[in-house]
Amino acid sequence: MDVEALARYWRNRPGKVTGALQALQKEAGYLEENAMNRLAEALEVPLTQLYGVATFFSAFRLEPRGRRHIQVCQGTACHVRGGARIMEKLQRDLGVAPGEVTGDGRFSLEAVRCLGCCGLAPVAVVNDSLHGRLNQARMGRLFRSIEDQDEGTI
Repeated sequence: MDVEALARYWRNRPGKVTGALQALQKEAGYLEENAMNRLAEALEVPLTQLYGVATFFSAFRLEPRGRRHIQVCQGTACHVRGGARIMEKLQRDLGVAPGEVTGDGRFSLEAVRCLGCCGLAPVAVVNDSLHGRLNQARMGRLFRSIEDQDEGTI
């Protein structure tokens, strides 16, 4: 990515830090340390300012995600209806804890506070696809179908 061109575009615009970080993340999928250093220099802002914004807003990621990113809601409705069991099943199936990526980079797992779909609890999101009214068996079938889809892309 041409960080300098990105910085030139954002340098004199309102919201330059947030906008530049969003554009940077869109390209790489996360905010890579070297790119952040170059961006801070090119925008002429302290690196701490970039990291302050990147760590404050949950939309920014400092670590790469898997090709299939699975978010499991742990909000109250999802918790009451078995969200923790869904998370435990995925941890067993993937062999990773929330916040981790599988060794092959195919999957990442994230616990989220609320997805705003309480009527469908428990819910999970795979990339941008919402799946509701899950239980361990349904999650197992969904995971196998995701694995099969992912196998075709490798």
